Amino acid sequence: MNPRLFYIFLLLLAYTGFAQPEQKFNYTGSDGKRIYLPLGKVSFADSIVEFRMGFPKPKTIFRDSTQALHKPNYQGYNSPDFVSLGCKGSLTLKFNNNGFMNLLGPDLAIFEVGPARERSLVEVSEDGVEWFVAGMTKGGTTKMDFDNSKVDPNKIFYYVRISDLKDECTGKSAGADIDAVAAINSVIKLTVNGDVFFDVDKYTLKPSAKKTLDSIAGTIKIVEKATILIEGHTDNDGEEEYNMELSRNRCNSVHMKLKELLASAGEFQFEVRAYGESQPKVENSSDENKQVNRRVEIMVFPPSDYFESFAEE
Repeated sequence: MNPRLFYIFLLLLAYTGFAQPEQKFNYTGSDGKRIYLPLGKVSFADSIVEFRMGFPKPKTIFRDSTQALHKPNYQGYNSPDFVSLGCKGSLTLKFNNNGFMNLLGPDLAIFEVGPARERSLVEVSEDGVEWFVAGMTKGGTTKMDFDNSKVDPNKIFYYVRISDLKDECTGKSAGADIDAVAAINSVIKLTVNGDVFFDVDKYTLKPSAKKTLDSIAGTIKIVEKATILIEGHTDNDGEEEYNMELSRNRCNSVHMKLKELLASAGEFQFEVRAYGESQPKVENSSDENKQVNRRVEIMVFPPSDYFESFAEE
């Protein structure tokens, strides 16, 4: 091929993203700062829980809270593609397809836009009831690395509340202007009752489990590259050692089937952990409770190589 044509070809590949497979995991804020999201497009908040508009209020065209959902799309200050909170206003968002955790590196990204950089207080919650202070943004595109003493590293959070700190209370878009909120350390947790997968005291997958496993694989395929943790749990019927072995064998059965279903879907690493009866969700005091405790939990994390640079710090 002519060298000049080859060079043009490479430029076209780069422009369309094919030359840089990681490109689709990067999202750029209005200030030019790029945010890398290890799990890609699934990482954005996707529903509104509550919008408490502050005062003075922004102009009507900047009051659409749904503009804070999904990926950033800011085109300019005169475009109604963000929401202004108003002075001391607040916005509560929920992640439905994923949660996020306090892991290594930055955990959450706030895409704040507009000509003024307005600070905000950010809180996170597991259930939308109990809240924890995650920190403050400085305006613009902000990556937040949670403090372990304030945000429990063992919890999965699904809610974010952003409150304007009253820096700028004039103009047509008073208060912080939010374009998008993304979980950098995004996590997907799927819990399946053990009876859906297995008969009593068995670890061979039921034929009827195929539909559930296909659905789980479909959810994971959206991610393309991740670490998948499979955890097995039982009730307390039987000997402790037996239950540990049963949960391990059940994990392995789910692992092998998911590995098969995801073989051509992306790059996935698997980890299996068996807990037997040691981590019940509820007391084993009734048949109903025991059914709750017999479960398989599947956790999808950013790939392990993503954390390597943070582990070295």
